Amino acid sequence: MILTVTLNAAIDRTVAVPNFRLGHRHRAVESRTVPGGKGINVARALSLLGRPAIATGFAGGPTGRRVLEQLREESVLTDFITIAGETRINLAVIDPTSGEQTEINERGPAVSPEEVETFVKRVEYLATGAKICVLAGTLPPGAGDDLYARLVKDLCARGVTVVLDAEGEAMLAGLRAGASVVTPNEREAEELVGQEFADGSDLAHGLSELTRLGAGEAVITRPDGCVAAVGAGGERRLLEVRTEPLDPVSTVGSGDAFLAGYVAARYEDRPAAECLAYGVACGAESTQHFGAGTVDRNQVERLLGEVAVHDLEVPAEV
Repeated sequence: MILTVTLNAAIDRTVAVPNFRLGHRHRAVESRTVPGGKGINVARALSLLGRPAIATGFAGGPTGRRVLEQLREESVLTDFITIAGETRINLAVIDPTSGEQTEINERGPAVSPEEVETFVKRVEYLATGAKICVLAGTLPPGAGDDLYARLVKDLCARGVTVVLDAEGEAMLAGLRAGASVVTPNEREAEELVGQEFADGSDLAHGLSELTRLGAGEAVITRPDGCVAAVGAGGERRLLEVRTEPLDPVSTVGSGDAFLAGYVAARYEDRPAAECLAYGVACGAESTQHFGAGTVDRNQVERLLGEVAVHDLEVPAEV
């Protein structure tokens, strides 16, 4: 199976507000409320793509119970640790007239050392039946920046492929611990390597630096696709994968849909280029829906033919 980890789960509420302006009263024309957090969004998309996935993480209080109840209604398998704190609620405001979106994310409940250790043991148990594990999203207060690194080391030692999508110190620690694949977006990658990306040579340097820091492979997601360093040693390739962006309904969670598509293809042991192309098609298709982690499997297959994969153009001296 594919295991997804969401340590800072949420109820995500997305509302559409035309001509949204700060400091004014508005009426929403559309809204959707779903369980969220990056790992949960990935699990939802994997379920819609027909792949066997189970979501785990922390959930607490009435909001946490609501998360688990709604996931059951969506037929997403779960095995969460119950914590004392209350699971957070996030808000995203989409302005359909401008295409802009504003996100307000709560910090999330603190977890105790005992709750963390209980969760680590749960992951050890679930890992016995996992082929791939996705560690995604922010860490809750009290978890410690090294928690992803602990999980990466243990899971890799058990032969599980670990895909890490996080940011900041937690991402850096997990990267250095030897995550199989890291998938930051362009901004997050720039922060990790300490350099802005202006062209192909900068992107190539960024990918090289991510692998030098410890990742087996690296993917940097972009609005129109991604660039990636795949393979090892003399077999390593730098790839660029692109598609024409669609007129979006909402881009909330499109990165999570990309991750789900990439993992879904990797679960089937497809070649690296196919995994990346399928991820890009899923990310693009997800922008046609209101609510994170929602994809139409049939439309993904249609879009797949419009995804271009080629070697990343890098100056010879680089």
